[in-house]
Amino acid sequence: MNELIERIVANVGLDTGAAEKAVGLILGFLKAEGPADEVAKLLAALPGADDAVAAAGYKGGFMPGVMGLGSQLMGAGLGMGETSGVSKETIRFAREKAGDGPIDAVVASIPGLGQFV
Repeated sequence: MNELIERIVANVGLDTGAAEKAVGLILGFLKAEGPADEVAKLLAALPGADDAVAAAGYKGGFMPGVMGLGSQLMGAGLGMGETSGVSKETIRFAREKAGDGPIDAVVASIPGLGQFV
């Protein structure tokens, strides 16, 4: 997780705490919304991912899907540009660690996600 957080701090400009929260929310969203077997492969390839999800406290809510995630990220203090940057960095990093198969399956399974990553 540290490598991903460092990338986000450097490339998106968030501080460490905000980057950790954002990554945890994104991974929590994928865990809640994606196919369990493919998400499990993704999380297994990212040491510390389960801890990040638990610490972020992702909650599905009154607004489901990608819009609900966006709302939670904005509630954590991220703007639209930061949300996009963190999402893209997280997926890029996950693709490097888990490979294209699990990532493509997860992204394809969640309506609207592909346009943000």
